[in-house]
Amino acid sequence: MGLFNKIKEVFNKDKNASKYDEGLTKVRKEFTTELSNLSKKYKNIDDNYFEELEDILIMADIGINTVMKFVDKLKRRVKDEKINDCDTLKEIIVDEFLVMYVSGNTFSSKINFSDEGPTVILFVGVNGVGKTTSIGKIAKRLKDDGKKVMMVAADTFRAGAIEQLEEWGNKVEVDVSTTNSKDPSAAVYDGLDRAIKGEYDVVLVDTAGRLQNKVNLMKELEKINNVIKKLVPGGPTETLLVIDATTGQNGIAQAKAFSEVTDITGIILTKLDGTAKGGIVLAIKEETGIPVKFVGLGEGVTDLEPFDIEKYIYGIFKDL
Repeated sequence: MGLFNKIKEVFNKDKNASKYDEGLTKVRKEFTTELSNLSKKYKNIDDNYFEELEDILIMADIGINTVMKFVDKLKRRVKDEKINDCDTLKEIIVDEFLVMYVSGNTFSSKINFSDEGPTVILFVGVNGVGKTTSIGKIAKRLKDDGKKVMMVAADTFRAGAIEQLEEWGNKVEVDVSTTNSKDPSAAVYDGLDRAIKGEYDVVLVDTAGRLQNKVNLMKELEKINNVIKKLVPGGPTETLLVIDATTGQNGIAQAKAFSEVTDITGIILTKLDGTAKGGIVLAIKEETGIPVKFVGLGEGVTDLEPFDIEKYIYGIFKDL
């Protein structure tokens, strides 16, 4: 029994996998259908089969470089193991997706928490990706886990950003720290000072979503990081980049660009339920080496799920 069949056996009985099942419906309908049709079209595995497979994978937003490496690996397995049945290869393709994600770098998709002082999580990303919404949803999740949580409104650039975070604070009943200053680092200082005095467990920091001028962004994030380190040694505990999954390869470009200006420890992939090109998860790992920590599988306040590679693979391929 292959890796995927074992996962399928487990999650067919697991109600907690339902969000991935429902959230990845668009991906599953398009991607799984294409793979199934490919297996029906070819009796034998040849160069034409692999060319069409490459097209399917590229259309799923896995990325050209990743696809080429992936298909080369499949070709070697076909040759070494003398595989000539397309249905057998179809199962191997799914197994190799799982292997591709978990191999190489060993990293956790879980949030790291500080042993001393508040855990500080810095959120970065361009405008319109769902950054503030993600902060609100994570605040709700942490609060429900028994954590004392504060959100800090340090996006002093975008009109309405502070008010939006305050709305989320009211919605999920989590404190929000604001400031009259236009200096983001001053907002962070005030928030952290209050959080330390109030013995908060977790501080979630919203930042401005600018990438047009990397120099300014680098200086701003450097200043914010210095303020955090001054008040919380070793902070921030996490710096999470928020990416809109529907932007596809542009999201990869954002990940690379932000990695040049600050140390990204994890990625939040929003709106994964809104795209048929769910392969971006694999592309992010292969091209950036940064783990996906949360995925958006719906619009509800509880629909930002901790990323689970096995549930992700199950959600895409369960109908195969």
